[in-house]
Amino acid sequence: MECQGVPAIVTGGASGLGEGAVRALAAQGCKVAILDLQEERGKAVAEDLGGVFIRCDVSSSESAEAAIAAAREAHGPCGIAVNCAGIAPAAKIVGKDGPMPLEDFNRVIQVNLIGTFNMMRLAAAEMSEREPNADGERGAIISTASVAAYEGQIGQAAYSASKGGVVSMTLQAARELARQGIRVNTIAPGIFMTPMMAGMPQNVQDSLAATLPFPQRLGKPEEFGMMVEQMARNPILNGEVVRLDCALRMAPK
Repeated sequence: MECQGVPAIVTGGASGLGEGAVRALAAQGCKVAILDLQEERGKAVAEDLGGVFIRCDVSSSESAEAAIAAAREAHGPCGIAVNCAGIAPAAKIVGKDGPMPLEDFNRVIQVNLIGTFNMMRLAAAEMSEREPNADGERGAIISTASVAAYEGQIGQAAYSASKGGVVSMTLQAARELARQGIRVNTIAPGIFMTPMMAGMPQNVQDSLAATLPFPQRLGKPEEFGMMVEQMARNPILNGEVVRLDCALRMAPK
């Protein structure tokens, strides 16, 4: 898909990997809407790139529907949707205080998995209304999983389950939405320099980088953005989950 002038939405686009996606798509000429809960940061990024910021809780159907409607009013029906919103709390199934509270597990699933599906269903409905290009393509949806979907570490039960669900949904959604001319792909990132990671001590960052085969450094948000751009633009990349992880295979802890 050619990106110039195409309306795009990016959830979690105010910072980290989402911001990397926003900047990559904007550089290709997309009209980008940033959907996030970080209002101050989101507005600053939107102003910098000439996009729009829309407050959105991806786990809420009402909030998501309102955000999609606002993005459509600003730019038209979206042709590219990128799901980057997510949370990553750590908790053992059975910790020193007993079993993990079920509501904690549910919250991660609600945001990471159900939130991804929530935005996917709404974006796909909009894309199906767009005029197809010469290939019959109307839109592209890109989600964010994690290497934890494959090698979940101790304390990542909820996170791994949520990201595993995103991985499993990718091919199914690509098959189902093919009739509408919509491609669906997913990125499974490894260890990236996000705002959360930047707040960790340097020795912790260095020890994490040392676990990476090559290159032995943390990924950059702009490198995540490069993959988003490729998934948006490459017309035959469909139904794939691409690991972006420096050949990392995570240890149990």
